[in-house]
Amino acid sequence: MPYVETSILVAYYCPERLTTRAQGILARQEDVTISPLVHLEVFSAVAKKVRGHELDVDGASAIMSTFQLHLQEGRYRWVPIEAREYGLARNWIGSLSTPLRTLDALHLAAAFANGLTLLTADKDLAGAAEHFGVLHELIQ
Repeated sequence: MPYVETSILVAYYCPERLTTRAQGILARQEDVTISPLVHLEVFSAVAKKVRGHELDVDGASAIMSTFQLHLQEGRYRWVPIEAREYGLARNWIGSLSTPLRTLDALHLAAAFANGLTLLTADKDLAGAAEHFGVLHELIQ
């Protein structure tokens, strides 16, 4: 079962290079898992696209509304990020063995702690997953 990291969901909802690939992958999944962190980061990424003039306000609002509707419909399964995940993330960052950043470490920990396969388009995150033995798939 996949844990879908933000880079994949942003590509799913926003027009970009990986959109067709992300849509195809998610369409084939029966259960897609996200965390509250993904929810927040999707909104942040859409806002960044507005600031960078990649999306207009109306387009961004439509994307956020569609995402919210999908959440309400139960399209995604939720896993929490709690003390266990924070501890894993802290330990992995503290190992000083990868360029893992805070939020990516939390995504990695959420996938690992719940026995899920991390789906990501982020090469650095996939590299950290490989290093720490977390099941993952890099989508390119």
